[in-house]
Amino acid sequence: MENLLNVLEEKLTPIAVKLEQNRYLSAVKNSFMSAMPLLIIGSFFILLAYLPINAYTEFMLNTFGADWQRMFTIPNNISMSMMTIYVVVGIGNELAKSYRLDSMAGIFAAMASFFVVTPMHAFAEEGLGIGIPLGNLGAAGLFVGILVAIIAVEIMRFTDKMGWKIKMPDSVPQNVSKSFSSLIPVALVIIFFNFVRIGFEQTSYGDVQTFIFNNLQTPLTALGSTLPATIVVLIIEGVLWSFGLHGANIVGSVMQPIWLTLTAENAAAVATGQVIPNIVNYQFYSNFVKVGGSGATFGLCLLLLFAAKSKQFRALGKLSIGPEIFTINESIIFGMPIVLNPIMIVPFLLTPLVLSIVAYFSMSTGLVPLTNGVNIPWTTPPVISGFLVSGWRGAVLNIVQIALSAAIYFPFFKIADNLAVKQELENEEQAQHEMEAVEA
Repeated sequence: MENLLNVLEEKLTPIAVKLEQNRYLSAVKNSFMSAMPLLIIGSFFILLAYLPINAYTEFMLNTFGADWQRMFTIPNNISMSMMTIYVVVGIGNELAKSYRLDSMAGIFAAMASFFVVTPMHAFAEEGLGIGIPLGNLGAAGLFVGILVAIIAVEIMRFTDKMGWKIKMPDSVPQNVSKSFSSLIPVALVIIFFNFVRIGFEQTSYGDVQTFIFNNLQTPLTALGSTLPATIVVLIIEGVLWSFGLHGANIVGSVMQPIWLTLTAENAAAVATGQVIPNIVNYQFYSNFVKVGGSGATFGLCLLLLFAAKSKQFRALGKLSIGPEIFTINESIIFGMPIVLNPIMIVPFLLTPLVLSIVAYFSMSTGLVPLTNGVNIPWTTPPVISGFLVSGWRGAVLNIVQIALSAAIYFPFFKIADNLAVKQELENEEQAQHEMEAVEA
């Protein structure tokens, strides 16, 4: 087992480090993290609009009329339904900063480029002129937004490297000088994407968004929504954690755009009264796989707290139970430790796989409702999180999963606990011998 770990560490660690340090993945990940408060707030408004409690629905209907849900769907429209705008802003800012360019110019270039390639529809019959359908700003436009923002900042970097900018005298105020120095780069970015828009208008697709959605976003989200893909992702995440690398961050930088797109599709289905389409999405991963954090360690934490004979494990359980309730489990991963521990790596890898399979089949067979697209914080405690995204049956599923987690970890925990007890006895005997030698 140790030889296998050494080989995996040697082969995988350099790849994982490169992924974690990748400029583009880092920009995408950080932009989603920055936008997450808005997405969470918008999701809670959807929850308020479609809370599965009959008494609540009847009260709101009788009090505010048939259109009462609009009070909550409008805040959701300016958050979840416009998520691509916030992601584009974040990527433009992050990438520009990483290249030491003017971050505001990066944001404006990325935003302008996205709007240039986004199809606009005429609303002449309503007297509203030209407008952008909300769907193009949400999940359907997400991949276009990511690609366009990255390319826009890369064009700016190229023009900066070539020195294609207007340089003002030192006597000119800095804010004025900055705006003129960005004039040529931003103009070239807009010209480039305007030609892209014109080019796609001559094709059968009609626009960039349709092309990307059909040929890139749809296949990727279809793949990301499958159970086999989820299992592969969880294995990679667990292996990376086993070597002390933050597997969730590394994997999340690739998978989060896909999973959040699937979440947005579920939220849109709930808002329009349609059938919820996706089992696997960000809520499935956060609330029904990572029960207690990476490795689904909630059951292990309970074992440390109530079943450990080792003093150090009991102390670790007391220390960890508070953060563990909020799915923060680094104290267990590094304190037990699980990292580079051949005994504990096995259940650490196995438990999330079992929980994901149980959750998938519970939802696919109708035992548990599919997640409703509510983007609750990942720190929401298990059981509560299950209730918020899948009703009372989701809460029951979380309870079952915690019991499964404890059962899977138990035999490995006992081995580690017995070894720890043995080591503590040896340490006590050695300390006793040293004390007797000093007294003698």
